[in-house]
Parts: sequence; C-alpha cells; structure tokens
Amino acid sequence: MKFVITKQVVLSRPPEGPLAPHIVSFASSVSEQGYSLYSLKRQVRIAACFSRWLEQRDIGLRRICSDHSVAYLRYRARHERPCRGDAATLRHLIDFLRREGVIPSERISAPRLTPAEHCVQAYEQYLREARGLATATLTNYVPFIREFLKDYFGDGRLTLSRLCSGDVVRFVQRQVPRLHLKRAKLMTSALRSFLYYVRYRGDITLDLAAAVPAVANWSMTSIPRAIAADQVDQLLVSIDRSSATGRRDYAILLLLARLGLRSGEVACLELDDIDWNVGQLRVCGKCGQRNELPLPTDVGEAIAAYLQSGRPCSTSRRVFLRAKAPIRGFLGACGVGSIVRHSLQRAGIHAPTTGAHQFRHALATEMLRQGASLGEIGELLGHRHPQTTKIYTKVDLKALRTLALPWPGGAR
Repeated sequence: MKFVITKQVVLSRPPEGPLAPHIVSFASSVSEQGYSLYSLKRQVRIAACFSRWLEQRDIGLRRICSDHSVAYLRYRARHERPCRGDAATLRHLIDFLRREGVIPSERISAPRLTPAEHCVQAYEQYLREARGLATATLTNYVPFIREFLKDYFGDGRLTLSRLCSGDVVRFVQRQVPRLHLKRAKLMTSALRSFLYYVRYRGDITLDLAAAVPAVANWSMTSIPRAIAADQVDQLLVSIDRSSATGRRDYAILLLLARLGLRSGEVACLELDDIDWNVGQLRVCGKCGQRNELPLPTDVGEAIAAYLQSGRPCSTSRRVFLRAKAPIRGFLGACGVGSIVRHSLQRAGIHAPTTGAHQFRHALATEMLRQGASLGEIGELLGHRHPQTTKIYTKVDLKALRTLALPWPGGAR
C-alpha cells in the first residue's frame, strides 16, 4: 500500500516508528529550503527508514539524540551502499525535530574554563559591546590575547599585576619572527588594546601598552590594486542575465562596481535597506556604522530584475540568496567573493586580484581622476578616518607629475 507524503513524494508503505507523524512536516521543510526533487525523495526515505529502525530498537521519541543517527548510519552501511549525503540528511532531520520541539535539545556540558579563558571572554565581550568592534576584528584580536595569557599563566591562577614590560617584550619577540608582517602588526595592536583594557579595569597600574614594541610596517607602501574600467565593462557584459543566478550575480557586481561596497556589506544587505521611493540604499558598514547611499538607476533596475524574476521564494529578509539548497542568505563575505572569482574566470579576465575589493579601489581611483576630493571619496566608501582614503593619492599620476622635480640637464 503506497503512502503519499507530498504530491511529489510517495513511499512504498506508510511510515512507522516514533517519527512517523512528523515525516510530512519534515518533507515540507526540506522542500521549502529549495532542495531538488531527487534530494527531497532521498531525505524523506532515509527519515522513514531511520524511524523504522528506532521502533525496532524500542527507542522512544523523547530519547532520540545524535548518537542514534550515528548508530543508524553504521547499521545502514552494513546493508546498503553508503551515500555521501546520508549523514547530512540525518543532521537536518535531528535539527528539524529539535526546532519543532519534538525531541529535547541535547545538554552539552560546557568545558571548565581556565582563569585565562574567563579573562579572554570578558575582553571579547568588552570589544563587542563597549567598543562596538566588528566580528572580524574580534576574530583577529582574541586568539593573540589567548596565546599571550596562556604563554605566561598557563591554566593556573591569573594575576595580571605580576606582568611587567619585559614579559610583553619577550612575547612579541618570540611571535614576530613566525608571523607575516601584517599579522605581526595586528598582534601588537591587539596586545596594546588588551593592556589598555586591563589597566582601565584596574588589574594593572603600569602602562604596559607603551612597552609593546612597534613593528616596522610603513603605511601606504603599496598601491591599491584596482580592476581596470574596461575590464569591469567586459565582466558585466559577460554575465548571462537570462538565468536567475545570472541576474543575481549581475546585481551584485554592479553594487561592487558602482557603489564600491565591501563584499560583507553586499552579503548582509536586506530588503528593508532599499528605499525605492527616494532611491536610497542603507548599508551597514564596519562597527555597525550605517551609511545612506544613492541608488544608481542601473543598480536599482538590476536588483529589481532579480527580485521580480530570479530570487527564490524564502522567508529570509536578505536581498541576495544562495542559488543552491538550503536557500538562505550568504553566511558571510566569502559567498560574494566566490561570485567575483568565478565570474572573472568565466569571462577570461586577468584582473589584478580575484577578490571583490578591487572594485572598491577602482571606484575610488576613477572618482579621484574626475576631480572628487578625498573627503567625498571617503564619505562614499564609508571610511571612518581620512588617513584610510589618502592611499588613493598614490594612483593620481596626473597630480603626482606636478610634484616631480625636473631632470638635471634637461629632459631625456
């Protein structure tokens, strides 16, 4: 006797076991996430088989946990050829059951934290809540501080008042030789930040931040690597806008090229950030800074085309969604970077880099050549400090020629 799960999925017999009443809702959840029909059928079949296996072993609904899915996979491997997606399917099923409150969440005992780790977590909270720093900054700073404290105190008692300038200097001297120059600079910045923080808390009285050695890393030693204007045009023309994915990629590349947005800003863009009535875009930049930018006509038309006939149905408020299941917004900037990299490869363009930031550099360079001030460029790009924008003066060759001294003895 066949059992209809959905219009598209039919089982050879009714589902049995503790999960039987929830198979249909699981199938609906999988379908809503944009999985293919083949994947949908396979996930439903595995869920039904898993439920039957649970019943054979007299495992009740409230006892189900991740260990059972692992045991079932071992059992299944002895009777059928394992499939690559089986483990992922059972993870999806367990997660779905927990979200729905069907099975209890697993209690994972938190590892006992050392005094140093307690201090690191308090510092991380301070950076996030009091300083409002971006997650990327925390990701860079915190490991250095964890290593610094572990290097001196290990897992023992944390007595920060015992620290002296020699301890700080020796740590930096040991770390710098094995780090890239920019990472070494980042480490010293993190160390100064932490030492300011513990002095502010009263854990130390000495200004140990002043003892952190400076790493030789002259500012603006490099020239911004910008993609050429003709390469941008070539890239945009190469995008196939007849497909949903092409319309999405075209809109993303236009945002990078016309507004110079960071890849993370594009990834996190939400539907509510677009004000169609006044033609503005609200962008969440670094440290939660909100910038309102004009929405160029071609960019607005590209986004509208994607939203109207390209964007998958989803409850997500993100503007740009993944093209493959599970359908959701990008988890971070890497998704946008991947689109740029693959688009350049398909178009056969040998750009200065394969990343998204080169469009930002290209926009700033072009604005400077057309007479825009550094202040105007910094405002559009969302720079917090004027010093950040000054690097683009190095690409204004026309202005730099006026500063060049004449060659002794005349031109050659």
